Amino acid sequence: MNFDQIAALVVLITVVGVLIHGKLRSDVVALSGAAALLLLGVIRPVEVQGAFASPAVIALASLFVIAYAIELSGLLGLLIRQASKLCARLGAAGLWLVIALCGGASAFLNNTPIVVLAAPVVKDVALGMNLSPKRFLIPLSYVSIMGGACTLIGTSTNLLVNDMARNAGQPVFTLFEITPVALVIALFGGLYLYFVGARLLNRADDAPGTIQPQKQTGDGQLGDAALFAAADRPFDAKRAFIALGVFVIVIAAAGLGFAPIAASAFAGAVVLILLRVISPDEAYAGLRPEVLLLIAGMVVVGLAIEITGLAGQGAELLIDAIRPLGPLGALIILYGVTLFATELLSNAAVAVLITPVAVALAASLGVDPRPFLVGVMMAASAAFATPFGYQTNVLVFQIGGYSYMDFVRVGVPLNLVTWVAAMIAIPIFFPF
Repeated sequence: MNFDQIAALVVLITVVGVLIHGKLRSDVVALSGAAALLLLGVIRPVEVQGAFASPAVIALASLFVIAYAIELSGLLGLLIRQASKLCARLGAAGLWLVIALCGGASAFLNNTPIVVLAAPVVKDVALGMNLSPKRFLIPLSYVSIMGGACTLIGTSTNLLVNDMARNAGQPVFTLFEITPVALVIALFGGLYLYFVGARLLNRADDAPGTIQPQKQTGDGQLGDAALFAAADRPFDAKRAFIALGVFVIVIAAAGLGFAPIAASAFAGAVVLILLRVISPDEAYAGLRPEVLLLIAGMVVVGLAIEITGLAGQGAELLIDAIRPLGPLGALIILYGVTLFATELLSNAAVAVLITPVAVALAASLGVDPRPFLVGVMMAASAAFATPFGYQTNVLVFQIGGYSYMDFVRVGVPLNLVTWVAAMIAIPIFFPF
């Protein structure tokens, strides 16, 4: 190994170790790793500059502004309130309908404010019907996670994998290209939660969880709902109409191929400011810089892994072990590795670490990298087995008074169910 490879590996191991330890903010850890790579000469300044101006960061920043404008208009809160009235008429079926609607909304909007607004409503309605809220709050989080994986913009993980693949010379994904696979996974996962998961939770002890939420490292996870500025707002019909209209145009422009999602979202955010639907100060407040800086820092770390050849060497070691299994066997193992890693690290870290390996693995096997990239997207979002694997899990962990083992009991089987579903769906929609 040459100096650059050794330096990149040391920085990578250090970053991963500190993230697992969980005592420092994840964005600070990622930026520190990027700075070390820059000072050591492994990464050039122009490459760092490119990471901070990557399409994933631009698209996410712009979408955060648009989503915040919708939130400030009171539209999201209004929809949640209307859904709660529906629950009162339909009973438990109404609660499951609300959960499904939250999953659908998460395909286009940040699922954190959705869960922050919906979780207290779901809890109150369930208690009002003498039902255990525990039956519904973990499913709310899990369904919002699976819904977020249904489009390219539904989660920062998908955008980041897409960006890393583009850096590796692969064609970018369109907005809805991954939707069929994600819908199959969500269908299998939703059926499991409805018929099995809810029953497991209903038998769980109603005592509050003994493990207290702590500051975590995934996607700026902090577990305090007050930090997400998602309080219910008074409904402003004019602002809501314009914000929603701009959002629909942004999605249509990207979905129909008129413009890349980064360009259409950026234009939409600027239009909302020009139309005074959201002020510049409000736009800055909605940017969520901790997420953007985490992604930018991890992109730099990922570039170092790829540029120094570590990704290729890692893929070669993996191939030696799984070559006899063929492309499908390689996909199964890659998905499993990603699934395990995402329970320990942030989704951004997993995407950056494994995407270059996925591309190199496919190239070594002589097959299309796209099935492997979709596998990384799906698995990197499947943080079901712990309350700290994903931001929305932390929120419902607090509100529902769950124990740590509630997530293990329901989430581990869900991981297996969605893993099988992914292995069925990915080769069908993305042949090798």
